[in-house]
Amino acid sequence: MKKIKVDLGERSYNINIGKGALSLAGKIIRAVSRSKACFVVSNKKVASLYAGTLKTSLKSAGFETMFFNVADSESAKSYASWLRVVKSLARFDKGKGACLVSLGGGVVGDLGGFAAATYRRGIDFVQIPTTLLAQVDAAIGGKVAIDLDFAKNLIGAFYQPKAVITDVGALKSLPMRQVRNGLSEVIKYAVIFDKTLFSYLEKNMADILSLNADCLAYIVARCSRLKAEVVSADEQETKGYRSILNFGHTIGHAIESAASYSSSIHHGEAVAIGMLAAFDIAVSIGIADTSSAERLKNILKSVGLPLKIKRISPSSILSATLYDKKTINGKRRWILPESIGHAVVCGNVPAGIIRRAVLKCY
Repeated sequence: MKKIKVDLGERSYNINIGKGALSLAGKIIRAVSRSKACFVVSNKKVASLYAGTLKTSLKSAGFETMFFNVADSESAKSYASWLRVVKSLARFDKGKGACLVSLGGGVVGDLGGFAAATYRRGIDFVQIPTTLLAQVDAAIGGKVAIDLDFAKNLIGAFYQPKAVITDVGALKSLPMRQVRNGLSEVIKYAVIFDKTLFSYLEKNMADILSLNADCLAYIVARCSRLKAEVVSADEQETKGYRSILNFGHTIGHAIESAASYSSSIHHGEAVAIGMLAAFDIAVSIGIADTSSAERLKNILKSVGLPLKIKRISPSSILSATLYDKKTINGKRRWILPESIGHAVVCGNVPAGIIRRAVLKCY
């Protein structure tokens, strides 16, 4: 078991990474929580695969358990879903001092985390990510939220888990679309922080897509460490460092919002297009070169991620970018790459350049 520390003083916690980590969940949670019971938020698909193992582990550690399933889509990150979760949690809790456990991908992690942050002004919370996207990114760092119908993650909080339990063995059960979805976030880390990781992805993508266990373990651990370092240095984006993690997300989130969070485009797919648009902006304002942009395009193509937007109007995407959380006083701040391995925060990007970058994605 590999342990990576998110160093936040009294609120520090470990990311526990290993094949078979799920069977140790009860022991790990018992070490970090005094709760008597675990309320597990998941969805039917994930629960059918992993609920049995988790329930056995939790019971062996002395926890009373309840599983609550939500929809397996972005639509679960809604006020209605949040209300159903907290009502069920309240009925189950009844003085048990329950701990909330999110078992699943980024949607379940965000929803469960927001419920944990708001129920009784905050209860113990544990992330057990089962998708590649959640393991390398969404489950780490304490960002929890639900969506409005016209903007993503607009209602949320910073609420750190007591532990993250990452079983890389769970990735073997992922549909290939979900693997590609997660690889988009892995590529994001490589572009903004780690040119060595980018080269590794270029050389080993065939093995990664075939779900080679060693390759998956390497990229999950590497991205987890990068995220842990960023969160430890700038937990709530007050220093401008953590915002770099939003590379590709301004237009990516806008695409998701404009598509009404439908299954026609997943988060990682939207971010892939958003990264290309961000690179186009960077080239247009003269801070990046076209050769780096071409490397990004080639690796996204090798993964099988979309490079173009379909069936969404450009005006709706441009309008949705105004709701981006990095927008201050009507001015959007953009995370733009200078090269593979380094990105910066830029303001005052001309509207015409932004529009042209979006239109190039059609």
